[in-house]
Amino acid sequence: MKLKLLPLALAALSCAAHADDPFLPRVLIDASRASQLGVADAAGDGTVSQRQLEARTTYRPGELLEATPGLIVSQHSGEGKANQFYLRGFNLDHGTDLRTTVDGMPVNQRSHGHGQGWTDLNFLIPELSARLDYKKGPYSASTGDFGSAGATAITYANRLTSGVANVTVGQNGFGRALVADSPEVGNGSLLYALEVLHNDGPFTNGDNYRKVNGVLRYSEGYANNGFNVTAMAYSGHWNSTDQIPKRAVDDGTLGRYDAIDPTDGGSAHRYSLSGAWRRTTEDSSAKVSAYVIANRLELFSNFTYYLDDPVNGDQFAQPDRRVTTGFDASYSWHFHGADLVSTTTVGVQGQNDNIHNGLYSTRARQKLSTTREDHIVETSGAVYVENQTRWTPTFRTVAGLRADHYRFDVDSDRSENSGKADDTLASPSVSLIFGPWASTEFYVNAGNGFHSNDARGTVIAVDPKTNEAVDRVTPLARSRGLDLGVRSEWVPGLQTSLSLFRLDFDSELVFVGDAGTTEAGRPSRRYGIEFSNYYKPVRWLSLDADLAYARGRYKDAAPEGDHIPGAIEGVAQFAATVTPQGPWSGALRLRWFGPRPLVEDNSVRSRSSMMLNGRVGYRISRSTSVELEAFNLTNRRDSAIDYYYASQLKNEAAPVDDYHFHPIEARSLRLTLSHTF
Repeated sequence: MKLKLLPLALAALSCAAHADDPFLPRVLIDASRASQLGVADAAGDGTVSQRQLEARTTYRPGELLEATPGLIVSQHSGEGKANQFYLRGFNLDHGTDLRTTVDGMPVNQRSHGHGQGWTDLNFLIPELSARLDYKKGPYSASTGDFGSAGATAITYANRLTSGVANVTVGQNGFGRALVADSPEVGNGSLLYALEVLHNDGPFTNGDNYRKVNGVLRYSEGYANNGFNVTAMAYSGHWNSTDQIPKRAVDDGTLGRYDAIDPTDGGSAHRYSLSGAWRRTTEDSSAKVSAYVIANRLELFSNFTYYLDDPVNGDQFAQPDRRVTTGFDASYSWHFHGADLVSTTTVGVQGQNDNIHNGLYSTRARQKLSTTREDHIVETSGAVYVENQTRWTPTFRTVAGLRADHYRFDVDSDRSENSGKADDTLASPSVSLIFGPWASTEFYVNAGNGFHSNDARGTVIAVDPKTNEAVDRVTPLARSRGLDLGVRSEWVPGLQTSLSLFRLDFDSELVFVGDAGTTEAGRPSRRYGIEFSNYYKPVRWLSLDADLAYARGRYKDAAPEGDHIPGAIEGVAQFAATVTPQGPWSGALRLRWFGPRPLVEDNSVRSRSSMMLNGRVGYRISRSTSVELEAFNLTNRRDSAIDYYYASQLKNEAAPVDDYHFHPIEARSLRLTLSHTF
C-alpha cells in the first residue's frame, strides 16, 4: 500500500515545495529538475522550477515561456506589443490556442481589437516567478478555452527567501531597476515589487519603451493551506518598427532597422486585483480564486504602407479597453482503498468580459475615419469533473469531462453587425499511463478542446470596409487531439521524454482585427514529434536539448494548396548551464526555428532563424553579485518573423507581393548588479 501511495505523496510534496513554502525551496536549490514520473499525465507535461527559470537568459519577459520545450516566443513589432508564439505546428499569432495564466488569472484576451487570444506578458516580473507549469494538447478538463496546442501557467511566490535590488544597464538605451521583498506582517507576509524599464532596441527610430510595473501581495499560510490577495499595476508606452518589405532593404531604400511609418506604436495599461484560498486535508482539498482585471490598449500599425490610401497612408488604430472578472473553484475527494488510490475533482469556472474596441484609419496617430466601433459583452461558464486513479502499481488513468457555455452580445455602430449568439460544447478527455518500469512511463492521451472565436464574427453580416455580405463564424471551434509518449529516467542524471502527437481543428475560423471582418479557415491537421532532454552529469552542470518537428496541412482540397501559411515545422533549443560552488556561473543557450511555408502552395518559404544567447555571473560577496548577459552573440542577420503579402510603397504605382520581415535584434550586452538583503 505504501508503494501505491508514493507517487501521489511525491506529487503533493512537489507542489508544496515549488510554490511558496519558505523552507523547502532552500533544500531544492541545488537539486536536479524535479522528477515527473508518477506526477505528469502526458509526455508533453512538465514543471520548471524557480531555480531553472532564473538560469535563463531572456531578452523580454514573455520569453520566460520558452522554458516550455518546443515553444518559440518572438516579436514582430515594438517592445510593448504582445509577443508572437509558435508551438506544435502553429503560428499562434498573439496567443490563440496557447492558454496562458499568471497566478490563476487568464492572460489571453477574448474578442480583442488586434487578435483573438491577445497575450500581453509585459507585466510579468521574472524574479517573482516561483514556477512554470506547462501542458501540451487538450487533455486536461480544467484548461478550457485557447488550450488546444498548449497551456502555460506561471505562479508567483508568496514569499522571497530574501529581498532583492537589481540595476541593469545595456546597449541601445536599455535600463532596468527592480526592488522586491516580502517582510513578515501580522500573521503573514507582504510581498512587494517595483520595476521600471526603458529600452530603445537597435532600431533607427528607437522603441523608447517605458515601463512601470508593480506588485503588492499579502499572504498567510502555505501553498496548500492558506490564502493570498494580490494587486498588480502595469503601464507601458512605445514606438514600433513593424515588419518591413524585403525589396526596400535589397535596393538600399531602407536599412534593416528602419521604419516606414515612424508614428506606429502604442500604449498599454493593466490593473488587477485577485485572491486565492486553498485548504487541504488527508481526504479532500479545495481551492477558490477570483479576479478583476482592467486592460487598456492603444495600438497604431501600418503593414501595407500606401496600398489602401496613397495620400495618407494605411496606418490604423485598434483601441481596446475592457474589464474582465472571473472565478475558478474546485473541490477534490481523495480515496485510499485497499488496492487503489483515487482523486475526483469537480470544478466550476466563470468569466465575463465587458469590452469596448474599434478600428480606425489614422495618420500619425490622428483619426481620419471609423471602420467600426463595438461594445461587446462576452460571458462564459464551465463545469468539469476529472478522476485520477492508480489501479495498480504500474497503471493509472485520468478521465475528464468539461462543458462550456458562451454567450456573445455585440452592440456595433452598424445595426447589421449587432446581435447576440451563444454556443455550448462538451469536451471529454482520457489519459492512460503505464509504468514505471525501469524508471520509464508510457502515455496514451486523447481529448477534445476548443478555442472561442471573436464575438464580432459570430453576429457579423456586412464587411465594414466593402459593405459586402459575409458569413458568420462558429462561436466555438472544436479541436481533437491524440498523443503517444514515453518519459524515462533510466539513465542516471538524464530525464528524457518523447511525444508523437496529432491535432485536428474542424475549422480555423479567425476574426481579422486588422480588417474588422472574419476570414474563413479550412479544416486542418497537424502531427509531429517532440523530443526533450535534461541531463545533469555532475552537480554543477546541466544540459538541455529540446527538438520538435510538426507537419501542418489543410484537410480539404483547394486549388491554392494545402499548406498552412506560417505553420512552424522544425524547432530546436540547446543549453548548457554551469553553477559551480565557486563565485563564477554561466550559461549558453542556442535557439533555432526552421523555414516554414508562407503561402498555401509552399512556393514561398521563410528562412530559418537562429540566436545564441549567453550569460556569465560573478558573486562578489554573499549578498552582492554581477552578471553580464549577451544576446545574439554571433550577430546573425535573421528574421524574428516573416510574412508574404502585397504592399505598396509611396513611390510605387501598384501593389507588390513581397516578403515582409522583422529583424532579430543585433548583438547587445546588458550588465546587472544585484544585491540581496
